[in-house]
Amino acid sequence: MAITTFESLSSVLDTSRKDLRVVVSGNGAVPWSLLRAVDAILPTYRMHMLNAPVGVPDRTGVVLESAFVGAGVRRSPRLAYYPCRLSQVPLLFKRRLPVDVVLIHTSLPIDGKVSLGIEVNILPAAIESARANGGIVIAQANKAMPYSYGDGEIAVEELDGIIEVDEPFGPHGAPPELAAQATHKPAAPAPSKGIDRAESARVIGAMVSDRISDGATLQMGIGEIPDATLAGLLKKKGLGIWTEMLADGVLALDDAGALDPDRMLVSSFVHGSTTLNDWVHCNDRVRVLRTEKTNAPANISKNPGMTSINTALQVDLLDQANASRIRSRIHSGFGGQTDFTVGAMHAPGGQAIMALRSWHPKADTSTIVPLLDEPVTSFQHTAVVTENGVAEMQGFDERTQAAHLIEFAAHPRIREELWEEAVALGLV
Repeated sequence: MAITTFESLSSVLDTSRKDLRVVVSGNGAVPWSLLRAVDAILPTYRMHMLNAPVGVPDRTGVVLESAFVGAGVRRSPRLAYYPCRLSQVPLLFKRRLPVDVVLIHTSLPIDGKVSLGIEVNILPAAIESARANGGIVIAQANKAMPYSYGDGEIAVEELDGIIEVDEPFGPHGAPPELAAQATHKPAAPAPSKGIDRAESARVIGAMVSDRISDGATLQMGIGEIPDATLAGLLKKKGLGIWTEMLADGVLALDDAGALDPDRMLVSSFVHGSTTLNDWVHCNDRVRVLRTEKTNAPANISKNPGMTSINTALQVDLLDQANASRIRSRIHSGFGGQTDFTVGAMHAPGGQAIMALRSWHPKADTSTIVPLLDEPVTSFQHTAVVTENGVAEMQGFDERTQAAHLIEFAAHPRIREELWEEAVALGLV
């Protein structure tokens, strides 16, 4: 292994290539020092990263590739967005997007292995593509990165380089120098229509948690509504976790004794506090697996009572959800929503819940719309839940579904207009 310092990177990077594809750990696991060192060496390259945070290189000469767009690249003119379910991204690396360089953020070695820690998902597939393509894999090994068990464990001798650092994690993946700034700039509360944000989240969370039985398996994200749902789950028993993202909520469930101690807690990445990272470190109950496994609908459907809880920007009267675009511009991407919606609907006792507020305060508009103008992220859920109530979808014909959405999910001030639009759409 020749690469042990940042200075030695220039000896293995091909600066003559203009189309060099560099896959980098994303979300909250960006290897900032390693990425910046590589960026200083390569005049041009293609950087592929999931959910890239603010601070990643965005300059002339860098093409920003992603199947899930983060805040750091969302408005960049250099963004190349690949519409793709996350479970299918590994196939892109095999068929269409061969990888030349992989930059990973790992734990320090334990018994001759490092771990990808909090970010596994597409990285094993990227490493395999690089190997098949004659590429290289460089690790930034950090004592702050937990050692997680699963598909992210890599023998040190399989790496082309490993550079040890002592680098803290910033909030939500922000570079360390932006951490204080991000911590001290809370978002201003948005205006509401009647019920305030905290109360609406509490109401939605309570209705969602009421639908979840003891022994169910959960897929939950991060945010106010998942957090509010959590409050109603603390008294449940025998719960399992099969999710894309493992967040801090799992700590509260574990402390409350709501989790089944005999079931593995499965995710493809971890995104949360230092406390969560410490809890994941060498935890035999946690498995962080590659996205082809966690997001495969066939695997998801094997979990008892699989309950997928997702949100969207809009839901229309045909129960189609848009969670990825605003005014035709990409905001995020499909993510795992489609995979988990399909998998949950096929699971024994499973359900796919769409949970969202009925009114978007910043845009001052209804989130329940007659017909989507944007591409569909997912469709045909078990139920749509807003602060106004539960609109049951599964097992009802399209006219009844539309009526349920208008009467039970939509904001009262938009219902009359939605009824008129439903007539025009032939849904009444």
